Amino acid sequence: MEHADRIRLTVNGKVHDIEIGDRDDQVGPLETLAATLRERLRLTGTKVACDDGACGCCTVHLDGMAILSCMTLTVECDGKDVTTIEGLSDPKTGALDPLQQAFIDHTAFQCGYCTPGIIMSAKALLAENPRPTEEEVKEGLSGNFCRCISHYHVVKAVMSVVPPGGG
Repeated sequence: MEHADRIRLTVNGKVHDIEIGDRDDQVGPLETLAATLRERLRLTGTKVACDDGACGCCTVHLDGMAILSCMTLTVECDGKDVTTIEGLSDPKTGALDPLQQAFIDHTAFQCGYCTPGIIMSAKALLAENPRPTEEEVKEGLSGNFCRCISHYHVVKAVMSVVPPGGG
C-alpha cells in the first residue's frame, strides 16, 4: 500500500488539504505551486511564461512575500498562506483591489498575460513600502517582463495608488 503525506495550504482564504503522491489525484513531490494553482485548483490568473523564474508572470504571495510560483514546489508551501491575483478582490463585494483598478484606469496592460504577476509584485512592494518613489517602483518591478507595452503605464498605475505625499 502506498503511503502518502498531506500538506495544508490556504489559498485566497480557502484551506486546501492536499495529498502528496504519484497518482493523478495527488500532487507530485516535484510539482510546482504554479501547476497546482492552475491545474488542480483552477486558479488560472497565475500565468506561466518562461517556467524558469526569469519573467515574473507567475508571481504570487506566499505568507505576504512575492515569490515565483514556477520555482516553488507545492510541498514547500505546507502550512503557508498563498494569495493569487484572484484573491485581491474584495471577497464580499467582488470589487477590484485599488491597484487592479489603477491598471485599468491607466491602461497598464495590453495582452494581459504578464499583468497578474506585475500586479502581485507591485502589491508586495506597496505592502513593504507604501510610499515608494518612481525609481523604487521601477526597481521593485525589475523582475517582471512585458513584451507588449511600455512600463511607463505600469509605473503610472502603481504611483496612482501611492498616498499623497508619497514617492
